[in-house]
Amino acid sequence: MSTIEQFGYRQELKRSLGFSDLMIYGLIFMVPIAPFGIFGHVFAVSHGMVALAYVIGLVAMAFTALSYAQMARAFPMAGSVYTYAGRGIAAPVGFMAGWAILLDYVLVPSLLYLVAGVAMNGSVPAIPVWAWLVAFVVLNTVVNYLGIQMTARITRIMLVAELAVLAIFLVVGVIALAQGKAQTGVLTPIFESSGFTWSVVLAGASVAVLSFLGFDGISTLAEESREDARRLGRSMVAALGLAAVLFVAQTWVAALLTPGRDALIANDDVTGTAFYTTAEFAGGHWLAVLTAVATAIAWGFANSLVAQAATSRLLFAMGRDRQLPAFLAKVDPKHKVPVNATLVVAAVSLVIGLYMSTRQNGIGELTSLVNFGAMVAFMLLHIAVVVHHVFRRRSGNWLAHLVAPVIGFVVLLAVVFNQNVYAQWAGGIWLLIGLIVLGASYLSGRRPVLPSEVK
Repeated sequence: MSTIEQFGYRQELKRSLGFSDLMIYGLIFMVPIAPFGIFGHVFAVSHGMVALAYVIGLVAMAFTALSYAQMARAFPMAGSVYTYAGRGIAAPVGFMAGWAILLDYVLVPSLLYLVAGVAMNGSVPAIPVWAWLVAFVVLNTVVNYLGIQMTARITRIMLVAELAVLAIFLVVGVIALAQGKAQTGVLTPIFESSGFTWSVVLAGASVAVLSFLGFDGISTLAEESREDARRLGRSMVAALGLAAVLFVAQTWVAALLTPGRDALIANDDVTGTAFYTTAEFAGGHWLAVLTAVATAIAWGFANSLVAQAATSRLLFAMGRDRQLPAFLAKVDPKHKVPVNATLVVAAVSLVIGLYMSTRQNGIGELTSLVNFGAMVAFMLLHIAVVVHHVFRRRSGNWLAHLVAPVIGFVVLLAVVFNQNVYAQWAGGIWLLIGLIVLGASYLSGRRPVLPSEVK
């Protein structure tokens, strides 16, 4: 089994996580009920073909998971795609991959807190969105500071609760369909001839992939896993597959029951409440409240908890390599967690979340930006697999090291191309800033160098 010492690092984080811990962590990061929070937006963008959007999103993420598994075996350390692109291709490419994925990792906790605040405000209007947002940030920061084992124990409990709520919705939804409440044909969520175009479906998939983001977060815990790198990769694939089944099932049932379909497609779901309206139509007000509160807790506590942990590990890895300020690499001597990185993530999440809560379509805008950063970083990951294994190692495994990553790259490119213009422009500006930062590093004589490259 490879160790991080081979690559110039010391083992500072505590190795305590097994296969089930990693898989559960990935499931919680993806959130089994993730579609609840963005269902209306995906529905509108995909013209009602929500299940198809999730199936295409699964295809894109499946190839990415395979590439992650290959690189996790080659480089078993924290840092996710930043590490894999940097060591698989070159340190400057790793910096840009890390910079791109930062758009995902740094913004996703803000998005989660915002969705949770909106959901809770809908159930308890007397407490404003910003107050819920602050409460969730403080709670998660404290839990993350107490250590990764505390995080792992809490995520197990939350996973069971989320699955119970999902089961209730599916049972009530199926009963409603049996009672004749369906608003459209049974196959419409997967294909609707009058509204189908590849651009529409890929645009829907570009939003739906948000629900799948999280399996990659498992890779950030490589230095806290007691498993070998092969099982680390398998835990990513397993978590992704289980989540996909749940996502397609719930969105299919919800899409069949959604009232006011044409109005939702025309006006989008700017309030983020379309799923709860559908739940109320299917089973009554109690189901709307249950799904809203479950979404708030899942997104604002469980998912944000692991998102903050993953983001802090990415900042820790980049800080350790001096590609971000070195203070981010500080590890708490008692709890063995990257304490400064954890606090920075909390502060950034709070500021961005509060700002976006004042915008009319803050959830939609954050979703688009998060997905853009992830898709660009994943494309660099696929390139890294080919460069490292095919060109450097002369691998003869053409399926895993050439065919799969090339297909994955092409699918992701199509998804990014069909994202909304706002995400493309804002994401492009973010990448340009990254290039400027990288150029400044070279001009100052501090080019990106990984420890094993130091002579």
